[in-house]
Amino acid sequence: MPRIVSLLPSTTEWVHALGLESDLVGVTFECDTPPDPRVGRAVVVGGLDTAGLAPGEIDALVRAKVAAGEDLYTLDTDAMARLAPEVVLTQDLCRVCALPADAAREAVERIGCPGTVLTFDPHTLAEVLDGATEVAAACGAADAGTALRAALQARLDAVSLGVAARPRPRVLVLEWTDPPFVAGHWVPDLVAAAGGVPVLARAGERSVPASWDDVRAAVRTADAVLVAPCGYGLADAVAQAHAVVGVLGADLPAACAVHAVDAGGFVTRPGPRVVDAVEALAAAWHPAAASAAGVTPRPGVVAAVRPA
Repeated sequence: MPRIVSLLPSTTEWVHALGLESDLVGVTFECDTPPDPRVGRAVVVGGLDTAGLAPGEIDALVRAKVAAGEDLYTLDTDAMARLAPEVVLTQDLCRVCALPADAAREAVERIGCPGTVLTFDPHTLAEVLDGATEVAAACGAADAGTALRAALQARLDAVSLGVAARPRPRVLVLEWTDPPFVAGHWVPDLVAAAGGVPVLARAGERSVPASWDDVRAAVRTADAVLVAPCGYGLADAVAQAHAVVGVLGADLPAACAVHAVDAGGFVTRPGPRVVDAVEALAAAWHPAAASAAGVTPRPGVVAAVRPA
């Protein structure tokens, strides 16, 4: 099997889910699951230390770095040369979220490495799941990829069957809270797969900034708000959801539920755990239907901040 370097937390998870972790020789500083891929491997990508920063502080830091023409991520080309990877997994989806693909390609060319560079750029839920087959094919394990994708699709099909006859709540997803961003890319698909109707978002398109006036207008006709701050875990998402409730105040209808989700692990990271997010959201919005369909949500993914 080939020597693999993953420049994305999501592709690191795909490598593990495919049973190829023994061939994974290099990862990024953000690769944290499962359980910690950085242990015993070279960390070839570094980046901004945003631990403990509020969303507004991170936004200001990133904007300042970009305005100054500074890199948000750094690639250790010396480490890459020592590793001599045969497969490099990277992305072009978001320059704020990970090292861009052109930097990876330039590094591979500079060190004279004959490795394959696979660019993973999903925009829809189906394309996220295609990560199983794309990564597997690049690593010479096509059969494993086909089996994994089918297993994940079967779980989604079970959710779909369970919620099919239920009323679908209108759900506003906030991917960032300061300033507010409405979630895009595959996140609207996650909402639809869990039995909801996304508000102010279009599947496959980029996340977009919104004013708080836009958010207030949207929640007046929404049934639920999902606070899914990119890169944050559940505890931080819960705290931000409480802050959102405070900002919206009387504009938030009494019947509008508010949930928080571990977005950094399950929603905005396009790996196999997006299916866990769909199951957990379906159980939050359609508990009886999900239970009757045998959907068992993974604990610690979604929390109710303000039940309807």
